[in-house]
Amino acid sequence: MTTDDTAGTLRLGTAQGRWVVLATALGSGMALLDGTVVNVALPRIGADLGASLAALQWTVNAYLLTLAGLILLGGSLGDRYGRRRVFLIGVCWFAAASAACAAAPGIELLIIARALQGIGGALLTPGSLAMLQASFRPDDRSGAVGVWSGLGGVSAAVGPFLGGWLVGGPGWRWIFLLNVPLAAVVIWVTLRHVPESRDESATGRFDVRGAVLAAFALGGVTYALTEGGRGLSGIAGAVGLLLGVLFVRAERRNPQPMLPLELFSSRLFTAVNLVTLCVYGAFSGIFLLLMVQLQTVAGFEPLMAGLALLPTTLLMLAFSGQAGKLGRRIGPRIPLFVGPLLCAGGVLLMLRIGPGASYWADVLPAVVLLGLGMTTLVAPLTATVLAAVEVRRAGIASGVNNAAARAAGLLAVAALPALSGLSGDAYRVPSEVDAGFRTAMLICAALLTAGGLLALTTVRGDALAPDRPRAEPDCEWYCAPTHPPIDPGHEPESP
Repeated sequence: MTTDDTAGTLRLGTAQGRWVVLATALGSGMALLDGTVVNVALPRIGADLGASLAALQWTVNAYLLTLAGLILLGGSLGDRYGRRRVFLIGVCWFAAASAACAAAPGIELLIIARALQGIGGALLTPGSLAMLQASFRPDDRSGAVGVWSGLGGVSAAVGPFLGGWLVGGPGWRWIFLLNVPLAAVVIWVTLRHVPESRDESATGRFDVRGAVLAAFALGGVTYALTEGGRGLSGIAGAVGLLLGVLFVRAERRNPQPMLPLELFSSRLFTAVNLVTLCVYGAFSGIFLLLMVQLQTVAGFEPLMAGLALLPTTLLMLAFSGQAGKLGRRIGPRIPLFVGPLLCAGGVLLMLRIGPGASYWADVLPAVVLLGLGMTTLVAPLTATVLAAVEVRRAGIASGVNNAAARAAGLLAVAALPALSGLSGDAYRVPSEVDAGFRTAMLICAALLTAGGLLALTTVRGDALAPDRPRAEPDCEWYCAPTHPPIDPGHEPESP
């Protein structure tokens, strides 16, 4: 077993260095894989468990809710008590919750298990990159992060294919059971090869109150949007908004807040996070409803539906590095404007997907244009978030941006079906799904366009200029749409 003595001294080309990269990539890939396969399985889960559309929304959102609300706290726990230790607890927790998802006899228990999965994800996700940065020598860190990012891209590429195959073959429960043996491998490799690290200067109390207020505020608003005015949704929404106000007030008064509000004194940081809310909200709605449209309306088998977005992932794998370099050369304003507009064009092409749709004529052109847009915008978006703050605050800035992306997905999944007229068991009726899908895609296209226009009017063209001190992006080679830049739980050293 490795000790603290090896932390910060590893070389990427050594056997132990490769083991460390494998452990961190498999751990984060486990959470990423789960995020990509669940959307493919939703129609089968609904049919098997007799679930309503609102219940299926909560199957997605229960995970996002606990993940978004606790991910910053998870990074702080790793800093204080040991990143490897908290990472291992997260992996074990995630595996146990995955087994509970697979065994769930009804939709209610599945939703609870998914919420528990999100807690595990909030513990393991920040630790994966934090352990990389703390384990390797400074001149090897960027290379290690590059390999880690590439392996994450492989997980994103394999996820839809694997999810579609499992749902159409052994059954949807296997998409959760798959995490158990994968977690066992991660635990074994981590215990044997990953050194422990922590922030020896970490002091003060954890912002547990902030985490609780954030989670319940998001929960109340999400419930109100999901229920669409039925029952107690109005009260839940009002309570959620009130808790959001209390959260902001608590963070302003806390000397060590989970969310340092002074970050938003930077106009650039605020603007880029608003762009993040627009584009990632749209992405979440697209990925959710496209899977339902392809299977319920177009008649695709789960495997083909899962493979539909593969060109998008492959484009990002191949060209995200070049997009990042382009953003540094010409500035982020143009990529952050053009990228969302290309995505919006791809979404509008998806309106061609209907009964009897052809993959090659109707689906492929849309997802290719979507992929080109995402490739153009994601890497510059990551770099601009980090360029908006001092280098010493890069970790928390990346974590805030990750939380913003998760929260955007959470709210979009809650609101879009209601806004597009889908509710109850409508997701099983092809004509209603088709009409709702078209309305939802128009909304997503509008969100993407708004994000692009916001970037054009608020993001400076010189934000990535070489003379500006900043941290290098954590996802220079690849940033998956379902796996945005994460909080490394470690503030990089100033150059």
